[in-house]
Amino acid sequence: MPILPGAESFQADGGDVAVLLLHGFTGTPQSLRDWAEHHAAAGLTVRLPRLPGHGTTWQECNRTRWQDWYSCAERELLALARDHTVVVAGMSNGGALALRLAQEHPDEVAGLVLVNPAVLLEDPRLVALPVLRHLVPSLPGIADDIRKEGRHELAYDRTPLHALWSMTHLWRAVRGDLSRVTQPILLLRSAVDHVVPASSSAAVLAGVTSRDVREVVLPDSYHVATLDHDAPRVLEASLEHVRRVTAGAARDEVTA
Repeated sequence: MPILPGAESFQADGGDVAVLLLHGFTGTPQSLRDWAEHHAAAGLTVRLPRLPGHGTTWQECNRTRWQDWYSCAERELLALARDHTVVVAGMSNGGALALRLAQEHPDEVAGLVLVNPAVLLEDPRLVALPVLRHLVPSLPGIADDIRKEGRHELAYDRTPLHALWSMTHLWRAVRGDLSRVTQPILLLRSAVDHVVPASSSAAVLAGVTSRDVREVVLPDSYHVATLDHDAPRVLEASLEHVRRVTAGAARDEVTA
């Protein structure tokens, strides 16, 4: 299946600290590419995979399930963790996948950076989704929720409903296990988000048991904050968080 131009994965090899970046549902690595390149330029090892079913066609995405996306992210994490201290970062559903990795692999995830993490929606149509997905294959897309003029998110123009239905099961699992998340968290939330409600971030913050948690509200961005006015703030705050939460691990390795 041909990959859309610009939707390719990104990787860079740097130091002993690594960041695994996970893009959102129906999106592509393009939405996080600036973030990845920024951290790579700072000397970090970076992995930004293209999740299965993404960056090709929405019909292919409809043939994937959340376990496929998670397995891809998990493989990247475990490969990195063999030789690196790893922080996992994600936007939207990528945030849900990051949280799941932290729940399932607490020793391999040193910290989390979450941008508008999606673990629930308030759309009443979700009630009908188990039936609706068998009647229509897709609904209009959710891409390009960006306040800044001239920026574009490379994503599907349709929302595949079988895949969406599966994603809600991921969210249910993540919400049920939020107390297992103990890692330091930086959560960046847009003040206005037309895709994921503020209650999703609130649920994350209320459910985790991490003692090191910082929430930053982004005043001038919509959902795709990594391509919006507040993108520089996201990148700098993320880099500071990564350096801070991995500094102790680096010192321990040197001492050992």
